[in-house]
Amino acid sequence: MQRSSYDTAAALLPLVGGPGNVTSVAHCMTRLRLGIAARERVDAEAVRAVPGVLGVVTDGDTLQVVIGPGAVVAVTAEFEKLLDAAATAHRGPDDDRPGEFGSGAPLPAGPGGASPRGAPKGRGELREQPRRTRTRGRRSDHDAADLAADLAARGAELKAARARRNATPVKTALRRIADVFVPLIPALIGCGVLAGLGGLLVNAGWLPWLTPALAAVASGFMALISVFVGYNTAKVFGGTPVLGGAVAAVVVYPGVAKVTAFGVALAPGQGGVLGALAAALLAVGVERWCRGRVPDALDVLLTPTVTVLVAGLATLYGLMYAAGLVSSAIGTAANWLLATTGPLAGLVLGGLFLPLVMLGLHQALIPIHTTLIQQQGYTVLLPLLAMAGAGQVGAALAVYARLRHDTQLRTTIRSALPAGLLGVGEPLIYGVSLPLGRPFLTACAGGAAGGAFVGFFAVLGDRVGATAIGPSGWALFPLLTGNRGPALAAAIYAGGLLTGYAVGFLATYAGFSGAGVPGDPSPRRSG
Repeated sequence: MQRSSYDTAAALLPLVGGPGNVTSVAHCMTRLRLGIAARERVDAEAVRAVPGVLGVVTDGDTLQVVIGPGAVVAVTAEFEKLLDAAATAHRGPDDDRPGEFGSGAPLPAGPGGASPRGAPKGRGELREQPRRTRTRGRRSDHDAADLAADLAARGAELKAARARRNATPVKTALRRIADVFVPLIPALIGCGVLAGLGGLLVNAGWLPWLTPALAAVASGFMALISVFVGYNTAKVFGGTPVLGGAVAAVVVYPGVAKVTAFGVALAPGQGGVLGALAAALLAVGVERWCRGRVPDALDVLLTPTVTVLVAGLATLYGLMYAAGLVSSAIGTAANWLLATTGPLAGLVLGGLFLPLVMLGLHQALIPIHTTLIQQQGYTVLLPLLAMAGAGQVGAALAVYARLRHDTQLRTTIRSALPAGLLGVGEPLIYGVSLPLGRPFLTACAGGAAGGAFVGFFAVLGDRVGATAIGPSGWALFPLLTGNRGPALAAAIYAGGLLTGYAVGFLATYAGFSGAGVPGDPSPRRSG
């Protein structure tokens, strides 16, 4: 019986420390992203064991629970409902204060009044769930317990050390910038698909009465994406969202063409999303400065006015020009990188992308992709990075062929392969290659080979790009285009995928013996 989204959310809530330990809730394409107040109250291993959870990534005060595309949206909605119910339960009948999350709130009944499966029994208690343990050969239960305790202690030390390393200002800033762009991905995908469809219709000469309408629908969001970036930036960084959007709107306002900065007339959209991001960040800073100095009686009048005026003028006479230079440099650098060092660039990008996905840092690339799409109509980096998924698929197929007697692992691979082929790598990463060790490295080798294949054609002058971000693997085909048309771009991309599959499979099959895995109750290890 398939587990419902409510059951998954109800099982997760007590394991992450209860409602009182959750400071924020969001999701991206595949992950439930939770802000955590106290990491020591999170039972990451128990979270990982919840049915429907594909993996767990802890990064500073953020817990990322990998659930998968589609399902993560429903689980996030149910999780937020549970938090709201817990907040309501902790407010008195005459208490009109905003509800606060409390770890002792009873969870509401599930659909039909049933209690959630896997949820804690009793108020504020987390009942210890029985876990199945397997011991090797003649090892005694006492020895196994000592070994488990030792491994748990070492694991706790490693996790604490990693948390200290990850809690850096740079990584924190990257996570927050990613939070600005991740909510925009669905619109980017939808508009990108429509733009690709419209392009195909124009090239084929079909439905000429429909193509202008498709172009308008596909381009409207991209024309105003700076406003959405400004709104989200202010929201993420603690300002008033609409003020961030108002200041960012200056970037795309047609009237900026009449403004001259540094002796050069500005162009609408100059600086793109980077200019909007900088403008909204400045607006947040100005707003905070005003809140601490303007009298309460004048705050509603002066603070928004000063925020928009100061940040808007600074955007016109500095940020747009500077961000325009940076945006142009990004486009020039990407084109130069592929034109001169294509195979090497593809090898590095395709080989290193899986570790970025594992750490959840791949979202920091979204502003670069978005800038390239604004400038050139497509991003040349995404097809290279997508090769990492091809290496992952090849490695998983090799493990499937090697471990003929490991029924459980082969079942996991069969269930995760469809998502892997469509570019969703987390199920294979956390369910197969990463636990086994060496297959993760050989998967990176497959991604590097696929990236080098695509990069080789870039040196020849055949660039492959994607009109939107988000999809990968086979799902990226509808979004592919290039300087010589979508057909050639799709052919090169397909060749890269096949190369990644083949190298990932061969490297894994040759380098991973599977010793200790098939029919062996010991923990899996690379051979």
